[in-house]
Amino acid sequence: MPTTPRPAVVVVNYGSVHLAAAALRPFAGTRWTRVLVDCWSSAAERDRVVAAGSADGWTLVLPETNLGFGAGADAGIRAALDAGCDLSLVLNPDASVGLTAAEALVADVAADDSLLVAPAVRTPQGGDWFTGAALDLRHGRTRNGPPAGPDDVPWVSGACFAASASRLIDVGGFSGEYFLYWEDVDLSVRWTRSGGRLAVRDDLTCVHDVGGTQDGTTRAADAASTSRGKSPLYHYYNTRNRLLFAARNVARDQWGGWLRATPAHTREVLLRGGRRAVVRHPLRTLWPALRGTAAGLTCLLAARRTAPGARNAAAVPASADRKGLMDGAR
Repeated sequence: MPTTPRPAVVVVNYGSVHLAAAALRPFAGTRWTRVLVDCWSSAAERDRVVAAGSADGWTLVLPETNLGFGAGADAGIRAALDAGCDLSLVLNPDASVGLTAAEALVADVAADDSLLVAPAVRTPQGGDWFTGAALDLRHGRTRNGPPAGPDDVPWVSGACFAASASRLIDVGGFSGEYFLYWEDVDLSVRWTRSGGRLAVRDDLTCVHDVGGTQDGTTRAADAASTSRGKSPLYHYYNTRNRLLFAARNVARDQWGGWLRATPAHTREVLLRGGRRAVVRHPLRTLWPALRGTAAGLTCLLAARRTAPGARNAAAVPASADRKGLMDGAR
């Protein structure tokens, strides 16, 4: 007699266990296994994580280094599998999703293990943070909304999504090369190439308090604007990882469009923290963005030296599903 699939919620922590605990709280006392991956930040934080996890029955993964979001999530997904859970909900520590919405997401995956599904993500003030987005494969630019042209591909935000844990591992999980930013775009493209399907349940909601974690500690925190603009990690990895994505996933005959759009993209990333921050704090803003762009160009150069045809397949755009699930992303 077939067994009922067991779900796990996976949260990656870095220096903000109080937020991670709040994210896991709705799942206490339920059938859900709660997995917390504590990327190393300090001995004091590790002690707090172990104490909270022991008191509340979390499954803890305790790496001795800061793995970054993607590799940390992969470690949590593997721990979920080891605990007998094949339905995984990955959740940012500064995000919250109700149990009803979480159950609906994993029910979709239980019915179709080719599905990677996310809810709509709102800000605490009720604004839209993610309701679907697309990547233009010809120019390397992202925008809100579903795919609108032949060169657009959808992708799903890593802030909150559900998928089969075993299938996530089979497609390679997140890529640890990214560390922060663009790893969810990369996973989405590889997921669809492997025959999977992306969806957004716009009738379900997750609340994302962007910047709720300590500045510089998680990818959400690094996206937070301060009086000095975005963090250096934000500027570096957003510029670098766009070109790393191209090296890994975009046909070489399309690299020209990505390169031509790179100066405008770097400028756009810089201005997300405000023009004043760029002028007043260039070592924190302009310099990391230029370093990230240079590192991304190095990734393209290295990929060009690989054997012909390597990393050369273009993603196939997905079409819309009209039955309440929208194929698309952030």
